[in-house]
Amino acid sequence: AIMVALHKTMISELDGIGKKMPLTMTAFFIAALSIIGLPPLAGVWSKLLIAQGALVADHIWVVGVLLLSSLLNIAYLLPIPIRAFFARASHVGSEVAVSEVTIKEAPLPCLIAITITSIACVLLFLWPDSVLQLLTNIE
Repeated sequence: AIMVALHKTMISELDGIGKKMPLTMTAFFIAALSIIGLPPLAGVWSKLLIAQGALVADHIWVVGVLLLSSLLNIAYLLPIPIRAFFARASHVGSEVAVSEVTIKEAPLPCLIAITITSIACVLLFLWPDSVLQLLTNIE
């Protein structure tokens, strides 16, 4: 959505963009927290089930890998929304600051897709049984 709307590819170019694209960056933040595996988002279930299976199989090292994975996810995913919402846009060399460019949200199809997936991350945390039942009925 950011690439489509702004043609930006560098994280350093996203300072202050959260105020101009709040839906896009909020959806990114929700997705990042889900990937990290924090409740109340659906990503927590996959990590918990993998950890549970590893403990049952007596493979404690897998739990360590999951914890390391979550820490690495925090390190590389959370700086993006932090910069987007809390960093002040500034000039970098001859580039124009984000706040000085006319920025609007991504196109509607992008917003629909990221909004649906963000809502699904929360709903699948609250009601995972429906998906689990669907998956167990597939033969």
